[in-house]
Amino acid sequence: MKRRAFLFGAAGALGCLNGLTALGMPPDAPASPMLSPSQSRAFRAWMVHIVSAQISAGPTPRWQNRDCAGLVRFAVAEALREHDEKWKRANGFSGIPVPPEVQLQGAQQALRHHWRLADGSTAAYAGALELIQENARLVARDCNLAQAGDLLFFDQGDAQHLMVWMGNFIAYHTGEATRTDNGLRAVTLQRLQRWTDTRWRPNDDNPNFAGAFRLAFLAA
Repeated sequence: MKRRAFLFGAAGALGCLNGLTALGMPPDAPASPMLSPSQSRAFRAWMVHIVSAQISAGPTPRWQNRDCAGLVRFAVAEALREHDEKWKRANGFSGIPVPPEVQLQGAQQALRHHWRLADGSTAAYAGALELIQENARLVARDCNLAQAGDLLFFDQGDAQHLMVWMGNFIAYHTGEATRTDNGLRAVTLQRLQRWTDTRWRPNDDNPNFAGAFRLAFLAA
């Protein structure tokens, strides 16, 4: 079965009600630790800070696997860690306002490098397709309903691509980098909606745009 057919077929089979559907998490899947609403808000703020820092200052050497999914995995792991003074100094956050700590408790600690794979196992690495199908839920195909830290997913058939909704713009990694181009991009929603290559427009009439998705461990 083609990946795109599976993705949209799954959404239809689950019954898409007003554009809001859980996607990819089978009914018998073991429950993962959820963040509380306050933890979820802190996580979103940190994820935006982490991604913004990569765009403004360039990728940190600690970020490996630099592509669209790698940006998401890195930002999630960094947002969920403890941000002590040593970390703040190393990442350019020393002496500036930062979000409150997420304050993970107990089993939540495993969320930093815990991604469900298609075969039901878990690993520290998951590609774009598995991040969406196994670790996120559909919010809507209208980006205006997304919250900061939600993911925009594009399925081009043989390749999939993730972008991060930052609240007032969209961030992503092209998957390629050179000595003069680190591959990171920041673009407004309005500009992307008028993109010359229509496959990348986050519009409801674009069959390559699957919608905005929310990480499964977020309460809201």
